[in-house]
Amino acid sequence: MSTCDISTLRVVHLHGPNIWTYRPVIEAWIHFDGLEVLPAATVRDAYARLCQAVPTLVHPGPGIEASKNTPSLLAIGLWSPSLLEHLTLVLQQRAGMPGGFGQTRATSQPGLYKVVVRAWHEIVTQQALQYARALILSAINDQPLDVDSMVKTLHTLRQRYCLGPSTACIVDAADDRDIPAIRLSAGNLLQLGYGVNQRRIWTAETDNTGAIAETISRDKDLTKSLLQACGVPVPLGREVTSPDDAWEAAQELGLPVVVKPSDGNHGRGVFTNLSTREEINQAYSVAVDEGSGVLVEQFIRGNEHRLLVVGGQLVAAAKGQHAIITGDGHQSIRSLVDTQLNADPRRGHEEDQPLNYVRLDSAVELEIARQGFVAEDIPKVGLEITIQRNGNVAFDCTEDVHPEVAAVVCTAARIVGLDIAGIDLVAEDISKPLASQQGAIVEVNAGPGLLMHLKPAAGRARQVGRDIVGYTFPPGDMARVPVVGITGTSGKTLTSKILFKLLALHGWRTGLACSEGLFVDHRKLHSGNCADHANGRRVLLNREVEAVIIENGCKQILTEGLAYERCEVGIITNVDWTEDLAAYEICDEPDLINIYRTQMDVVLPNGMAVLNADDLRVMALAQYCDGKVTLFGSQAQLPFLMEHVANGERAVFIDHGQLILAQGSVRRSLCSISSIPITQQEADRASVSSILAATAAAWALGVSPELIEAGLNAFELN
Repeated sequence: MSTCDISTLRVVHLHGPNIWTYRPVIEAWIHFDGLEVLPAATVRDAYARLCQAVPTLVHPGPGIEASKNTPSLLAIGLWSPSLLEHLTLVLQQRAGMPGGFGQTRATSQPGLYKVVVRAWHEIVTQQALQYARALILSAINDQPLDVDSMVKTLHTLRQRYCLGPSTACIVDAADDRDIPAIRLSAGNLLQLGYGVNQRRIWTAETDNTGAIAETISRDKDLTKSLLQACGVPVPLGREVTSPDDAWEAAQELGLPVVVKPSDGNHGRGVFTNLSTREEINQAYSVAVDEGSGVLVEQFIRGNEHRLLVVGGQLVAAAKGQHAIITGDGHQSIRSLVDTQLNADPRRGHEEDQPLNYVRLDSAVELEIARQGFVAEDIPKVGLEITIQRNGNVAFDCTEDVHPEVAAVVCTAARIVGLDIAGIDLVAEDISKPLASQQGAIVEVNAGPGLLMHLKPAAGRARQVGRDIVGYTFPPGDMARVPVVGITGTSGKTLTSKILFKLLALHGWRTGLACSEGLFVDHRKLHSGNCADHANGRRVLLNREVEAVIIENGCKQILTEGLAYERCEVGIITNVDWTEDLAAYEICDEPDLINIYRTQMDVVLPNGMAVLNADDLRVMALAQYCDGKVTLFGSQAQLPFLMEHVANGERAVFIDHGQLILAQGSVRRSLCSISSIPITQQEADRASVSSILAATAAAWALGVSPELIEAGLNAFELN
């Protein structure tokens, strides 16, 4: 038995962009005790056991950004601490999550490494990390490796904590357009965008989805009456109050009929093609328990279809298929349902499976009884028995929809008042007009599921998340408010307070999270140090704010990550390159540069970096910025600053005591630096740097030079 151990000394969840990557990660400080001196044969044997238990360890699926050379090192008997990173990502992938970023770095302490892996959810990733540790130690000690149970647990955790596929597709589509997404609850409530320009989405419902429209859609009888009044084809029918009333309604309408709950969902309690009083009585007894009332409707012959309407446009359609078993002369109907239907990998209870398991409920028992069977009968070889006529709508047919059918379902959505609607329609052939085949719309649903379109059982997947985001945010609408991120060793808070004043003069209701408190417009919401991730998120969530300023210290970046994923303006003020961050295993200047680079990495392509030209190392960070750069400096003669201006770029500096805005050959002189009250209150160099940085940021955000000058002359420390 080996005496090796893998100890977790610290786990840090970095919620936003950080020194490693743009995405949330878990940074685990792992001590590998005795593994680095293992004999080559032991390493090779352990690796072979792991590969046998986890075959995808050698060739994981696409998207895993783990250390690529790890398998080759282990195969020749060289221990690699990145195995823990690699295995954690593979386990997450096995549990149904994408792969993602991974990295392993040595620290100054022997045997201690920082292992970093993409965190789709903190709880799930931490569990995957623990399982990876257990598997490695078991492989080294030649103990059983129960990978299946671990993956099953991770899969359960993913289902519980991670976004469902419908919501996740909307987040991915927003990410493709650089629209930020914030999860507002443990469920699927999302905020897309920031401040006054944000929108909220709950799966396939938006904040444009009216409460009245949703209420109408839940009342099937009311929905049908509104559609019928506007000329949309619907099955005739009415609400009934008893089995006798249901039979009376069926006779009025003409057999066969459909019996279903008046406000149910997911096809529960729906019975179709009923022709006898006994069948109707049985159906009523089930349907009455599934909703607040029961409907009896005409039976429309044809296949079920679900058509998705977004913003008045048909974007996807799926059709249903009957669930059918074929007798083999040996198995009962009950057994054939399991072996022929439920064994299909497309079926399951999970959100990411397009077809549900078939249960032998009362609807199925009634269906097979109408064909002369009970569940325990053994059908003869080749005999086909229909088990389920509804509930299998997962076969893409978008390209087949007739234009008149598309127009009708869009009209139905508008009549009910839904911006996003799932229209249930029955027709023999979706490629023909409904009138030619007596097809009809049977339901209009708010908050429709998207999985049948994202992951159909057959046919082309539809990018409906992109359609929803495109409707919610038309082209050109980035859903943002201007976000300014400020970092540095000193001068951050003063810079943020000056800029806060300038943006208020500009007419923007601004949110500020800094080390002196949390502010929105003229109100102080919290006192004390609010320069952290949580308070940064608070101003981004606030639906009042039209601009956001967030202060970020080194320690916040190292322990939490940034609160925002991108920003319009990123400022680096004064940096103390001797700052002691040894407690975070930041031991040299390149490590410090990596921290400050984080702020530059997130500046938008149309954004602006504001950098201190008095520090060459700060200016060098401009190479990591996707946008433009404004330099600020204490004197006009700084060589790099002069070259920057000569190239047509912006700079803010002091020349003969005057505050200057310069771009190319154009120079604008503002007030004298000595006339600004704060320079008399705070005579140190940091205050001057803060004035220059705030001026540059305000200029980048479109504040006029006149307002900047007025704001600086009026600014005083409280």
